Amino acid sequence: MSTTDKRHKRTRAQESSSAIERMYITMRHLFNRGFYKPMGVSGETLREALLLLRPEIYGSIAEEKAELEGLLYVIDRLPQGIEECTFINLTSDEGYANSHFKPIIPPKRRRNCYRIDDEQMNIEITRGRSEIYDILTHLTFLFVESHKISKRIIINEEGATVRDWQKLESAVLSSKKLTQKEREIAITHTANILGRTFNELTEAYPKFATEKQPERLLHIVYWLGKLAIEEVVNGNKRTITFSPVLRERLGHHIHGEIWADNIKSILRKNGLVERPIHIISANMHSVMNSIFAKGSIKSAEAKKDIFEIFETLSDSKNTTLRNKVEKSALQNGMIYIKDASGTNIDVQIFDTDKIDFSKTDFEYLESNKEEKAVLFVMDYAFGEQAYETLDEFLKPLKVNGTKVPLDVKSISIMGKAGILEGGKGDVMIPSAHIFEGTADNYPFKNELSKNDLLDCGVDVYEGTMVTVLGTSLQNKEILKFFKKSTWNVIGLEMEGAHYQKAIQAASKVRGSINEDVKVRYAYYASDNPLETGSTLASGGLGASGVKPTYVITKKILDQIFNA
Repeated sequence: MSTTDKRHKRTRAQESSSAIERMYITMRHLFNRGFYKPMGVSGETLREALLLLRPEIYGSIAEEKAELEGLLYVIDRLPQGIEECTFINLTSDEGYANSHFKPIIPPKRRRNCYRIDDEQMNIEITRGRSEIYDILTHLTFLFVESHKISKRIIINEEGATVRDWQKLESAVLSSKKLTQKEREIAITHTANILGRTFNELTEAYPKFATEKQPERLLHIVYWLGKLAIEEVVNGNKRTITFSPVLRERLGHHIHGEIWADNIKSILRKNGLVERPIHIISANMHSVMNSIFAKGSIKSAEAKKDIFEIFETLSDSKNTTLRNKVEKSALQNGMIYIKDASGTNIDVQIFDTDKIDFSKTDFEYLESNKEEKAVLFVMDYAFGEQAYETLDEFLKPLKVNGTKVPLDVKSISIMGKAGILEGGKGDVMIPSAHIFEGTADNYPFKNELSKNDLLDCGVDVYEGTMVTVLGTSLQNKEILKFFKKSTWNVIGLEMEGAHYQKAIQAASKVRGSINEDVKVRYAYYASDNPLETGSTLASGGLGASGVKPTYVITKKILDQIFNA
């Protein structure tokens, strides 16, 4: 090969990067257009780009066999019953909550969805473009998989089907509960349709099952195949539409502004507006448990190692102990704000003047009430939503026509991220965020460092983080490039650059908060997308996420209380 040929031959990483760019340009075009048919000509670019990318969480999408782990990952993040729908309508918050429609909330993504009729599912978009990208990517995967099914079951152009399909249809449409024997017969036929083994389907089966729908995997495969047959044989193509109101509202911070104004009014009502405020983006349990667990638990529990206690509290089955800690928190300075704005971001406010620190693992010697910290803990944002919400919150409060700036002392971001070196449960300390697909980069002085966590019993990595446009589009070639490049990338996440953009705008451009506001970022690894079997589709962290979560939380609180 000549030098010129080598120079112009694109690497796999470059091809993948171009595919991601094409997907986002196409998705924006389709959104502006108002509708498209995923398996028609209008959806061709998305399908081709996704098949070229072969993202890690979608496993064997480009192969003939069906992808089970990827299917489970997607189904958990889409509303139950979506596989039955020919029409999927993405809407803004347009009043369905006040109707007879019952909201359907996916188990792994908090969003309101409404089954309008047998053919239509509405999905409410309140988190901005990142949420639209996430949904469209998952739907593209789902429909590609459905056509893989149809290729295995359709015999001729008239739509005649194989015996395996007829047996699956009979099992799914049966009104009686399946016996073990009938279930295994149905699994056998379904395995042939999916190109998978009986053993693989038997292992996957309980993961898809719900209390009301134990045979859900059979149901999903049947409806994906049925609608694909309708598309191939009769031309009745599934359609995705975007409501006019959604297209008009997107990007205008409507939900973020309502969210921020409500929180600031509650801060004012409780006399906390003029106090020093420390913002923490985290989950809704780690800060509360770190402060109040020790003083709330019984003597028998107290003998346990603190991380064993946190592990017990992380188990959703231990409601009594969890409720006890929450009750103690609410009686000692915590205000809980359940979101009503549509952002799906709940908030906890902690007034440290009301906390008895002798019952905690922390020391806080500040005695002047006016100088005592107010902890503002906000639940995880999603992608671009991080900018929308934090940007709105950092704007001054309006009181009788006068702008009153908040005294924000620090902003701490703790979250889950994919790691490129190391494994699940390890910790990453970023020194900068690179925004994927742009030339934007956000260096900052991180108050947390690797040395702060060296003695905490977890592996810690320090370097640059990439803020990706969507975790569902990452593939090994791009990630290997990031890892080996001079950017010194240690991991990827979806919110860091958006948070830092809001912080820099408020502190250095608008001047609405102190320019020397302290910033802390730390992430714990939820997956390693470069390791087979350690991707997001392989399942959650489980108990292995407890230690890094609380190690980071404790270090953040130590720095706040001992600033």
